[in-house]
Amino acid sequence: MESLAHVVKVSLPRYLAALPIPDSFTGFFHLSLRDWFSLTPFFGLVAGTTYLSLKALFAETALCSSKVTEEAKTMPKVNLTIKKDSPKVVDTVDIEQIGDKKVFCRCWRSEKFPYCDGSHTKHNDETGDNVGPLIIKK
Repeated sequence: MESLAHVVKVSLPRYLAALPIPDSFTGFFHLSLRDWFSLTPFFGLVAGTTYLSLKALFAETALCSSKVTEEAKTMPKVNLTIKKDSPKVVDTVDIEQIGDKKVFCRCWRSEKFPYCDGSHTKHNDETGDNVGPLIIKK
């Protein structure tokens, strides 16, 4: 642990202080070849750290892409029976035709989809989920 403390407290500050970082952007054009070689490990570390951080930050976008990954193929499906021949299930309901209240399914188990028939109760009991309907009132 003492050697790590020495690196952080002594070696790293000395290394950073010795780097030939110019005071302005145009100063980079006046660096010698030797100066550029001494900056290479530093810029490599910064670039690598940035790359790994961004890769970890945006790792979730792989699942959101239009291509289905092998991992996504093994995940359980939400929609088991409704319009499986369609690439995307879309239902449109005119708000003027709703009346006083409509209850819409969010568990994908309703026999009257897109309207709720209470199938979420059985689904919740079987899976431990807590999904319920979407209720729209005027």
